Amino acid sequence: MVVLWVFAAVLGMGVLYLLALAGPGRLRDRPELLRCRYAHRGLHNLADGVPENSLEAFRRAAERGFGAELDIHLTRDGRLAVIHDSSLRRACGADAEVEDLTAAQLRAYRLFGTGAAIPFLEDVLPLFEHRGPLLVELKTRRNARPLAAALCRALAGYRGQVLAESFDPRVLLALRRLQPDLLRGQLSKNFRRDDSCNALAALLLGGLCLNFLSRPDFIAYRFADRQNLSLRLCRRLFHLGEMDWTITDPAALREAEAGGAAAIFEGFQPDP
Repeated sequence: MVVLWVFAAVLGMGVLYLLALAGPGRLRDRPELLRCRYAHRGLHNLADGVPENSLEAFRRAAERGFGAELDIHLTRDGRLAVIHDSSLRRACGADAEVEDLTAAQLRAYRLFGTGAAIPFLEDVLPLFEHRGPLLVELKTRRNARPLAAALCRALAGYRGQVLAESFDPRVLLALRRLQPDLLRGQLSKNFRRDDSCNALAALLLGGLCLNFLSRPDFIAYRFADRQNLSLRLCRRLFHLGEMDWTITDPAALREAEAGGAAAIFEGFQPDP
């Protein structure tokens, strides 16, 4: 009898685990979005004076036939700034946080010692409206719903292709409620490799166990961690799309695409 109870408990836990991974898998109807190659933070090259997440980096990506991945933060006055870090220290050498500044204050800073200003999402969108898709990563700072709402407002009337992604499942949950037609992606990786969160959070987030809340259409997983069991099950059982980040050489790009994943690339220029 004890053995039966143990078996039933293990079986029940297994079923719950599988149900936790589920998502709508809507990229099955949009295969061109998985065949696209996405320039990570634009097609940037600082040696050429084109920094990451700059308007020129996105213009280059769009004109050369690529999609682009970019990062957005919510400014103090509700604008969507396109920059990777909340802190301006790395990109601008300034002791300031994007979320603490207004858009006007942010415009005074320049990226990586160049003359390039920090763009806003409305600056980037027109570059891709009749070109490749944009993959927008939402960066949270205890502001998941306001950030998601700002993105939905920015996309109102936009006729280009946009996919949204975040490490924070609360953002995807907010997007699911605010704009259910927008394709959503859960960003993840093996968090235990870099000690970026506690053990429970690493298990839940790295194992994609909160998909039942966020209901992603695709998973954007770190390329080095792509053999993760949960990711494999998401693809095989629920037909979720896979995007691999960040691909830094042609061999890795070929490997990712041979496995059916879309590539988010950086540091070299493949064919579109």
